Amino acid sequence: MQRGSDRLSVHRDDEMKHELQGLLRSGHPTRSEEWHDPEPGADDDPQVWGGGLAPEAASLETVRLELARTLHRADFPAPTKSVVSALRRHHAPDALIEAVAELPPKKTWQGAQDLAEALVGERGSTERE
Repeated sequence: MQRGSDRLSVHRDDEMKHELQGLLRSGHPTRSEEWHDPEPGADDDPQVWGGGLAPEAASLETVRLELARTLHRADFPAPTKSVVSALRRHHAPDALIEAVAELPPKKTWQGAQDLAEALVGERGSTERE
């Protein structure tokens, strides 16, 4: 049974499903012209914590930018537990939440810079040991 509100006919819908079968089965673009394919990321594109960048390799600037992108000014000053709950509320990457959760629980963080320095410093101190 078909409703009258569909923009496409049943035949056009089946035709579109057929066109997508090659893409869905192969797992890669199936177009003959390269310009139709999505462009890959550039070498100088900023890396994000949850993306292709491993948390261990993140610089202070990258960590600070990711925290500032995720958290708001109203989230500070706050203890570690509150920052972790704010990160979860704002749907931060799991790796970032886990890294912040490992920080001292009684410490009160004044802002994203303070928190980023602690994250990078914590990692740096464990690398030196």
